[in-house]
Amino acid sequence: MLGVDLDGVCAEHTRGFRRIVAERLEISEESLTLERGWNFEEWGFGPDDFEDHHRYAVTEGRMFRDLEVIDGAAEALWRLSDAGVWIRIITHRLYVNWGHQVAAGDTVEWLDRSNIPYRDLCFLGAKPEVEANLYIDDAPHNVEALRAAGNEVIVFDQYYNRHLEGLRATNWDEAEEIVMERFTQHCGNYGVQTQLPGVSGTLGQRLGNT
Repeated sequence: MLGVDLDGVCAEHTRGFRRIVAERLEISEESLTLERGWNFEEWGFGPDDFEDHHRYAVTEGRMFRDLEVIDGAAEALWRLSDAGVWIRIITHRLYVNWGHQVAAGDTVEWLDRSNIPYRDLCFLGAKPEVEANLYIDDAPHNVEALRAAGNEVIVFDQYYNRHLEGLRATNWDEAEEIVMERFTQHCGNYGVQTQLPGVSGTLGQRLGNT
């Protein structure tokens, strides 16, 4: 099983959030750097600003519905799924008590519209509880917690996680190569289900590229 994070791994969270914050504050997007720390301190946020802006972005700006897909994510995940990798989406988008219906609904809609394949979807903060064989994540605290619990994690490269050592992918081609290597080592040619149940057609057809 591959545990896949969404924001910063499959979805361009920083770019989408920046667009909404800039519109709300009536400033240029370029004034909010993409090279930001995990807590957005480079954007000049005060103690409660992130939660306020993020709540607005999710519930009013419908950010989770409209984020751009990180290049290559859908294509790589379809190839992995077709090879038999069980993909479980794990996201912590319900981390505070507001907008759950919007956040969950827009997440599912985004996954469908973006042609991201998955067999399970978990809204979960404590990711080690999922017990996947391999994880891919960008959040430093998630990577550290998963590794502390004995899990193998691919760090999906972002500016705010470059202090982390260990296994890293700078794009989805690299991530796919690592996952396939681990998958082959784990199960070889046995017990492989090569296609999502009820899904047929070529990769291009599934991604709408015909």
